[in-house]
Amino acid sequence: MLSTPKVMGLHLHYRLWIAEMNYDINVLRIFEDYLTELSSKRTEPEVTKGVEEFKTKFLASRQQIDDLRHEMHLLKMKLAEYSREGRSYDNDNYKQDDHDQLQERYKSFRKEFEQLKTNFSKFESEWL
Repeated sequence: MLSTPKVMGLHLHYRLWIAEMNYDINVLRIFEDYLTELSSKRTEPEVTKGVEEFKTKFLASRQQIDDLRHEMHLLKMKLAEYSREGRSYDNDNYKQDDHDQLQERYKSFRKEFEQLKTNFSKFESEWL
């Protein structure tokens, strides 16, 4: 059986990851502003194509963020309820809530998002 500190540890991980994704949303908004600026200054086909590709990738990242945040928020609230009520949260609950799968999805998102930021920074520095 997982102890209350483990429940709170999971709860705090979700809070931290949600906060990180909120930051990522702001990064995406700034990147979109760069795309707007770039589109207004450059009309080369390579730039137009790149802008459209990054808009699509940013939209997909935002959707991933929204999905992950939603799932994490629900589990975070469930964990808080278990902790608040002093109810046990055993391995069956842990497996049923599929925390491991959600954590893997988050790690995968982090890698993809870091690569997207790197690729966008290269693109932006080349054309703006």
